[in-house]
This record gives sequence, C-alpha cells and structure tokens, in this order.
Amino acid sequence: MNQHAPAKKITNVELLNMKQRKEKIVSLTAYDSSFAHILDEAGVEMVLVGDSLGMVIQGQTSTVPVTIDEMAYHSKIVSKGLSRSLLVTDMPFMSYPDPQTAMHNAAILMQEGYAQMVKLEGGAKILDSVQHIVNQGIPVCGHLGLLPQSVNQLGGYRVQGKEQAQADTMVDDAKGLEQAGASVIVIECVPAALGKRISESINIPVIGIGAGVDCDGQVLVSYDMLDITHGKRPKFSKDFMADAHNVFDAVSQYVNAVKNKQFPADEHSF
Repeated sequence: MNQHAPAKKITNVELLNMKQRKEKIVSLTAYDSSFAHILDEAGVEMVLVGDSLGMVIQGQTSTVPVTIDEMAYHSKIVSKGLSRSLLVTDMPFMSYPDPQTAMHNAAILMQEGYAQMVKLEGGAKILDSVQHIVNQGIPVCGHLGLLPQSVNQLGGYRVQGKEQAQADTMVDDAKGLEQAGASVIVIECVPAALGKRISESINIPVIGIGAGVDCDGQVLVSYDMLDITHGKRPKFSKDFMADAHNVFDAVSQYVNAVKNKQFPADEHSF
C-alpha cells in the first residue's frame, strides 16, 4: 500500500466486495496502538484483537482466562492506531452463553472497545446469539474449525474436519452463520480442500488460518509471523521477519504474499 495514498476505510461491505472481485483479504492480530498503526499503514484490511492475547501477551496456556474487560481495553487501544483497517474484536470464553448475554457483552466491545465487528466461536449452537447481535446492528464474524476456547473439549490443538461427517457439518455451520447474518467467517486448522469448499459454499468472505490458499483471505497471529512468540511456531504460520529489515517490512511482505497467493504455501497447509 502506498502510505501517501488516501486511506479508504474498510467496512464489512468492502470485504464482501473484495470477495466478489476475488481480491484476497489480509488480516493480522494486534493488541496495542503501536502495532495497530504499523498494520494499518502496511495495508492490512482487517485487524483482529484476538483473545490470543491471553497466550502471547499474558503468558496464559490458553485463551480461556481472558475476560470481556480485558478484550475491551485492548480493543480500545488498538483502535487508536487505526485509520483504514476494520477493527474486529474477539468475544472471549463464556461471554456469549445465551443471546441476551451475548448482546450485552458485544455492546461493551462496541461502546468501550470501539470495535466495529465482534467475533464468536462455534456453529449451530451460537446461531441464535449471532442473529440477536446482528439484529441490534452489530456486525459479526464467525469462527469455525479449531476453536481455541473449546480446546479442553477438543483435546488439544488439532486439525479439524478431516472426517467427511465433520467436514459436512462445518459447511452447514458456515451456511447457518451466513443465514444468521454474519458478515465474515474465520476458519482455523482445517484441510485446504475443506477451506476451499467452505469459501465456495457461501457468499460472505472466509478468512483462513491454516486452512489453505483458496480462502478469501488470511489471518495470522502477528507475534507468530514476526517470530516473537515463545516456543514452537504453528505449522500454518511463517516467519516473515527472517528476510525483513523491520516490522513494517515484514508485515508488508505478508500483505504482498497473501495478495499474490504466495502464502500460505503447501508447507503451511493441511
């Protein structure tokens, strides 16, 4: 992106237009205003304040301990660094057990966290909550596949949708989320063929993370792709700092790689 070009604000409608134009959507996580500013300047369309902050910022072993107040705080400070990118904020563990609670907590993220869209994990069981939130004028991003908030139930961080029945259910869940009013869906850790199938099955954008190159866009945890995360980097990520001069350069390389369908490559897919 040309830093001197006028910044056209990214909206959920623009993301839909990008899918229709077959233009790849680029997303990364941010947890503070400084990182957010770099992502915004480098051309990232969708900045996600992920509950992954529990692991990469707080040092937790999962995303489960993260609270709605912590999400609102990080979302608010990330918003200060954005002028162009769409701000999407995760609704954390147990913040949407029923439609009324979901709406209340989504409102907190919008009013106190300045979010422009909220993200919920799950399929059929959260459709009522998604529809209720959307009916109040709040855009929603769904999340299917590996669900970090359900890691204790899933038995670890494993590829999802390898069996036909599970894959079919995921496609049905994606269609259900679209019908409930979701604007975007993130799919995580699924076979590349399933990522393509889901993307082609619905009209709203599908953003992949470990879901193959044929999704409508890609998202990574910024700390993973900048080689900051302690421990082993996920298979689906790539160290973009390796050949970069600085963080802005690394993010720009990621943006270009996604736009040109060079990332993810086969070694980053399942």
